[in-house]
Formats: sequence, structure tokens, C-alpha cells
Amino acid sequence: MYLKSLELLQFKNHQKTRLDFSSQINCFTGLNGSGKTNILDGIHYLSLTKSAIQSSDTLNVLHEHDFFAIKGQFELDHKPLEVRCTFELGKKKIIWQNAKALDKTAEHVGLIPLVLIAPDDTELIKGGSDGRRKFFDGLLSQLDRNYLNQLIRYHHFLKQRNALLKQFADTGRRDLTLLGSYDEQMIALSQILAKRRSELMQKVAPMLQAHYAEISQGKEKVTIVYDSKALDENFPAYFNSLRKKDFITKNSNAGIHKDDYNFQIGEHPIRKIGSQGQQKSFIIALKLAQFQVFEKEKGEKPLLLLDDIFDKLDDTRIAQMMQLISRHTFGQIFLTDARPERSHTILTELDSEVYFFGVENGEVKAEQ
Repeated sequence: MYLKSLELLQFKNHQKTRLDFSSQINCFTGLNGSGKTNILDGIHYLSLTKSAIQSSDTLNVLHEHDFFAIKGQFELDHKPLEVRCTFELGKKKIIWQNAKALDKTAEHVGLIPLVLIAPDDTELIKGGSDGRRKFFDGLLSQLDRNYLNQLIRYHHFLKQRNALLKQFADTGRRDLTLLGSYDEQMIALSQILAKRRSELMQKVAPMLQAHYAEISQGKEKVTIVYDSKALDENFPAYFNSLRKKDFITKNSNAGIHKDDYNFQIGEHPIRKIGSQGQQKSFIIALKLAQFQVFEKEKGEKPLLLLDDIFDKLDDTRIAQMMQLISRHTFGQIFLTDARPERSHTILTELDSEVYFFGVENGEVKAEQ
């Protein structure tokens, strides 16, 4: 699988951009703010149907325009596949596969697996549990369409239940039968989804440790502890025991939306005792484990997007990453760098085909 070409129309700061790619390495160079990362984000849309940066599609429309369009020509299982994403202000986003519009964008997720390593990834360690849940839910959603559908159902019932709790508080009336029906759905789905999350951690843990040791050349043990009440046998009783608290807070206080993933080094939280280098190594190892899971489960290498990775790593870790790339561990790679001379020096030493693109103010030129 690889992306042969990409077209961006009125997307972020790209008025009209068309690019043909190498099936191996593609490097975009230019000053910060030139539009390099926006190209990667366009590819992200074609895989996951959404931006990796902005939560709202509206914010990705070029200023003073009313729509954007992204089109990619892929080769998938030795067959051509055209994917388009179109969005118009005030209207629904549409994903197209070979000129056929999908009823739901979720139908597309998982077809084109993708792994992104970006500058703000350390927020997975430093930030709240919501970001960690989103990361692993995104991973599972690309692997398992059934998981994605069940997760969508869970959040539907969570939204409905919270709205009902607020209604109880506003009106002083309680429909406990309706509340009980939401409880049953949330309890059952929590137990199913928590089990799937736990199974994923069992696969990821040894991969994480192996990649961490290779990248950091460190001997520390790193792991992820999945923390979920839904794995306990008495979870239904626990869920129901919080009903009084739910009435007070007007929110659901139990369920998989309260889960967390504890990142540890030597059995201690890496966010508290890990050095900056250890935290960077942990995140890269996690992303490489994500890549490996995709490859094993899907039988193909996902697209790998590296955003300003040379700027965030020291020379030792860059060298370790380049060794992995030179061994053709990965499939098609897209990366950005603000320093053209650095990326040329590093990448031209590899035994790989490399295409370089210069980016300036949303304009892209392929380098000869």
C-alpha cells in the first residue's frame, strides 16, 4: 500500500497543490508556518477522515473560502484506489472511495492505516487521560470496525444519559426506567470495550519494551498499565452505586470514559520521574509499537508520518531511527524538516529513494 499522489484544494494555506510521491521516503522542507505540516494533515484526513491538529473541519478551510477538498490516489492490494474528502461550510463532510460517497465517515476508518509522530506527542504523557484514551481508541478503531461501532454507540448512550441527568435536575422529575435502560447499555458496552482495550495492552507491552530499548539504548523497564473499573467482576454494582453521585453532578461517574493508561518506567509514572529524553524515547517506542501492531494485524505497513522529528530528537535517537529506516522496517514515509541541509545530509545517506519538496507559503516545488 502506498500513496501515489495528493491534491489539496483550499485546504489550510494551500490554495491548490498537487504532488506525486515516492513509494519510499518523501521529505518536505521549509520554514515553520510554510505549510509542511498541513500536507501531512491532508494525508491524515485521507486515512482517519479528520485532522490531527484541528478539532473542527471549519478551521481547515482556506481563509475567505467556503470549502476544501483533498484527493489521494493510492495503490492498495495492487489495485488503484481514489479517496476524496470534501467539506463545505454549513454542510456535512463527505468521504468518497472511487467516486462513491460513503454514508458514514466511520466506514472508511481502518482501510488506510496510518501512524503519526508529531512534536506535541509528549502530551500523551503530560496531559490528561482523555488524550490517552483517544490515542488507543484511534488505534483500535483502525484495527477493528466492530470496536469503532461499539465505541460510537457507547458515547451515544453516554451523551443521552448525561442529558437525562441534567433534565432530572432541571425539572425535579426522574424517569428511572429510562435511566435504567441507559445504564444497562453503558455497563454492557463498557465491559466489552474494556476487555478489547486490555487485550491490546497485552500485545503492545512487549513491543513497547523492545522498541524503547533499541531507541534509547536504555535498560529500564517500561510498560503501560490499563486502569479500568469495567474489568472488575463487580462493575455493574459499582456503576449503580454511583447513581446518587450522578444525580448531584449531573454526569455519569462510571464507565470506560473514566479509564486511564498509566505510562510507567521502572514501575513509576514516567510523567513524574522520567527525563525529557526518556519521555521522548517512550513516545517514539509507543508509536513504533503502534506501527508494528498495524503491520501484524493488517498484514501491511501503514503510512508513517514524521513531523519535525529531527528537531525533537538528539543525535543518538536520530541515528537509531535512521537505522530502522535503512533496514526498510517501514513502508512509505512522509516527513518534514525546517532545515533542508540537515534532512538532505541524513536522508541521502540511506539506501532508499527519497523525494524532496520545498514548501513556502503554501506553494510546493519538487526538488530535482
